[in-house]
Amino acid sequence: MPELPEVETIKNELEPHVVGRRVTGVSLPWKGIVREPSVNQFRARLIGQRITGLARRGKYLSFSLDSGESLIIHLKMSGSLLLKRNSTDDRFVRAVISLDDGLELYFRDPRKFGRMWLVDDTRTVVGKLGPEPLETGFTVKLLAGLLRGRAAPIKALLCDQDLIAGIGNMYADEALFAAGIHPLRPGGSLSADEVKRLHNAIRQVLRQAIGKKGASIINYYRPDSELGTAHFHFRVAHRRGEVCYNCGTPIQRITVRNRGTYFCPRCQRQ
Repeated sequence: MPELPEVETIKNELEPHVVGRRVTGVSLPWKGIVREPSVNQFRARLIGQRITGLARRGKYLSFSLDSGESLIIHLKMSGSLLLKRNSTDDRFVRAVISLDDGLELYFRDPRKFGRMWLVDDTRTVVGKLGPEPLETGFTVKLLAGLLRGRAAPIKALLCDQDLIAGIGNMYADEALFAAGIHPLRPGGSLSADEVKRLHNAIRQVLRQAIGKKGASIINYYRPDSELGTAHFHFRVAHRRGEVCYNCGTPIQRITVRNRGTYFCPRCQRQ
């Protein structure tokens, strides 16, 4: 699933091409991609609107429109947003938004989990998300407060979007490795020093991944159809059986709350 660095990369690379452009057409090869409103209203209300801004909240993209409404997109497990000037016969394209300069925004989603909303108030979709881990307000003190008294495994807590927005499997694993914390440790058991290390690791891992344009493990593509390269720099994520770069111990994979989780049993002792 595209996580914060992938969605941030998409936002950064789409922004100069779509902001200021007017929507001239909407095609929905798979109508189930529209969550709100009805398909007919979605198309009628979106066509003719000018895109005035683009923002990311957690793993969601929000296109501000000149009507005051917002188009919100969640890529879910396998979605990509691709910019093209020529039509495509790709059978995995679920929605096409045509712009007034001839560009078309293709929502490609092999697994059909992605969703689109057209809403007056973005809070109806993203209002329950936790704080953004790269914003200045995400402090060590705030993270400590979020974890205090929590019995759930720290891996599960990092992936809880109501607690912290944008972190998923890959970057939770990478941050925990960088901080030297076992993924099964109860969140409330972390010491003050461990919370500080985890806070620094989260921000460092996410920033580095954005700098590498995200991780193309399976389905993630950037808007120009190029791949991200962050996965080439992973220390544990998706590296089961390969040796740890720090100590030479084979990386292990376990399941934490139904999530595949990678870690080094020596560097991240329980």
